[in-house]
Amino acid sequence: MIRHVVSTIVALTLGASLVHGQTPASAAGAPPFSPMNDSAVVRIKDVATFQGAQPIPLVGYGLVIGLNKTGDRRQTIFSAQTLANMLERFGVAVSADRIKIENIAAVLVTAELPPFIRQGGRLDVTASSIGDARSLQGGTLIATPLRGPDGTVHALAQGPLSIGGFGGGSGGNAVTVNHLTVGRVPSGALVQVGQHVEMTAAPQIVLSLRDADFGNAHRLAVTISEELGGTAAKAVDPSTVTVDVPAVYQQSIPDLMARIESLPLRVDQPSRIVINERTGTVVIGGGVRLGAAAVAHGNLSVRISTRFTASQPQPFSNRGETVVLPEQNVDVSEGDAKLVNLGAGTTLDEVVRALNALGATPRDIIAILQALRAAGALQAEVVIV
Repeated sequence: MIRHVVSTIVALTLGASLVHGQTPASAAGAPPFSPMNDSAVVRIKDVATFQGAQPIPLVGYGLVIGLNKTGDRRQTIFSAQTLANMLERFGVAVSADRIKIENIAAVLVTAELPPFIRQGGRLDVTASSIGDARSLQGGTLIATPLRGPDGTVHALAQGPLSIGGFGGGSGGNAVTVNHLTVGRVPSGALVQVGQHVEMTAAPQIVLSLRDADFGNAHRLAVTISEELGGTAAKAVDPSTVTVDVPAVYQQSIPDLMARIESLPLRVDQPSRIVINERTGTVVIGGGVRLGAAAVAHGNLSVRISTRFTASQPQPFSNRGETVVLPEQNVDVSEGDAKLVNLGAGTTLDEVVRALNALGATPRDIIAILQALRAAGALQAEVVIV
């Protein structure tokens, strides 16, 4: 058994902190920090949406057929009952308790009905097993009604599943790649009842930012006002901007939206670090800055091995018997710790370069970043997903 322990020692050194974008003496020569250095230019349609047009979640119960003995087994009663009910509609009467097959699986089918879609449109759907099926590989989803929160059937889903993986083997000899009990049917749902949002003449329209931010809302209002003239747009709160509709667009709101959506907007990127400890994924935003700190990183490995040997009695012994005895060996090794100094105002590139110099793995980086955050040297939001 190998136990890998990562020890991270963070010593916070005294130094001047960043105040109003000024460069401290300990970071002489470093470029001055400006919030606009970490901004990006995007289209308004990429960060804001028209309020009043929201997607509708759809869900339905269906059956996947054509599986190679990887479907629901006898303890999943509802899948067999569903098959019996379907066969009865085709004039085949059979009792559910007499059905003994493993090539079907009960699934819940989900999708989103976007606004402004009409009858005849296509949707992507996701089918997730709700029984004890081992795999949906090679299966086909039969016609499944998809209902909205009000019970209305908005779409009908059907088609072969794509699961993005594969599995093979049986018993103790099996190979599985990716998740096999969830699959997608691209363009597998045909819209029966669309969602049409009337864009009638109105004196004002409302835009909603996907991520609430006072600065971005202010810049959005300024950008639209410069385009339309006067003070047409106003930031109401961090996520809402109202726009007065000019007289020329009173009867053509879509034309006004097309003009607004294509405008370039400079948005601030949040100082955020996203960590997924299950997969060892670390994403560091471009606006992340560090205070003065020194990081020491070392590895400690403990290896415990057990070997069994046979202890046999002496020759011609009448009462002796062979006994199996375990022999345990413990080996401890510790890598050489390295110390890296990080000056105040250290940028993302320098952080990554320093951590790579330490030979840190993604999981080591997670431990180092959390220790820096606890020491107060990392001024950024840490999000664990």
